[in-house]
Amino acid sequence: MAVPTKSIGTPGTGAAMRLMLLGSGELGREVAIEALRYGVEVTAVDRYPGAPAMQVAQHARVIDMLDGDALEALVEEIRPDLIVPEVEAIATDRLVALEARGFNVVPSARATRLTMDREGIRRLAAEQLKLPTSPYRFATSEPECVEAVAAIGVPCIIKPVMSSSGKGQVVVREINDAAAAWARSVTEGRGKAAAVIVEGFVDFDYEITLLTVQHAGGTSFCAPIGHLQIDGDYRESWQPQAMTAAALEASQAVARAITGELGGYGIFGVELFIKGDEVYFSEVSPRPHDTGMVTMVSQELSEFALHVRAILGWPVGEIAEHAPAASVAVVGIGNGDDIRFSGIADALRESGTEVRIFGKPEVRGKRRLAVALARADSVDDALAKARRCAGSLDVAID
Repeated sequence: MAVPTKSIGTPGTGAAMRLMLLGSGELGREVAIEALRYGVEVTAVDRYPGAPAMQVAQHARVIDMLDGDALEALVEEIRPDLIVPEVEAIATDRLVALEARGFNVVPSARATRLTMDREGIRRLAAEQLKLPTSPYRFATSEPECVEAVAAIGVPCIIKPVMSSSGKGQVVVREINDAAAAWARSVTEGRGKAAAVIVEGFVDFDYEITLLTVQHAGGTSFCAPIGHLQIDGDYRESWQPQAMTAAALEASQAVARAITGELGGYGIFGVELFIKGDEVYFSEVSPRPHDTGMVTMVSQELSEFALHVRAILGWPVGEIAEHAPAASVAVVGIGNGDDIRFSGIADALRESGTEVRIFGKPEVRGKRRLAVALARADSVDDALAKARRCAGSLDVAID
């Protein structure tokens, strides 16, 4: 990625710094807000109208981001100084071609392509960088998937090579369930390719997200974030996660290796399994991470602020921590496009609490709609407070 060198002019003028968000969910919304604070002109792009980031950006566009021709045409129209991918379902090969023509892709088109394909990033980590990972195999057909499950053993987990937020992740506990798991995984994945990774379980004590910032001054780390996932989707996170000095040092070494190889400026969410002092690489996202929403109350500069500073080529300085903090996702269940929140006053009654409502326009089944945030004197107290805050919110969906 080449850092933009021009000054920032007034949005809507020829001197404006133009940023295009590819993906406009709750994480993209916070990136847009941070960019707007610096006078950047933001175009929010997604596959549906009314996405959260579209509600705050100066411009909004709706396209199928897996359609390379549509994506390229929009880039040609907007001529952004920065193209910032925020989701997996993007025509990444077209981003590579656009970068070769001089467009700036955050953190780089190569990093985006590799990390949005679980096969690419796993092979890079395990086979090229020799980082410790869980046992794995890839499959592009039902027979290959059944064979991979037999080789890896049960229990194991099947994930689409392109997906996020746990979509398409299936735990297989019996060999006979492998074929059905294949069908469900490829149906629910976000990409067009029918391909999965079959992973063996790692015996770990806990898992963390290590937010790693590559910037003009080098590489910096946020305090480790512990988190709870249900069906592969984030539900709670807390910071800092207690860990030994040796485990933290090893985690930073793994994160530095993978992000250094990917290159570019910005924040990376590096997911790791920890067993004692041993560290296993799981995944990496070249953008803000959902578990990192806790940084909106735990740090002076949130992961979103750090990301925007880094991609603009500016210093991030010391990553100062406020206090132990926690986040709890608020998930809506139902079907409808009339979403209403109540109980907000009760949720905010305790000091040190915050709520972020994402403004998603509809729910079809289950969807993350808000997050409760809390600070306290300890992680345990912060998590308990965040749970009370989230429990006070009532969501009606019609």
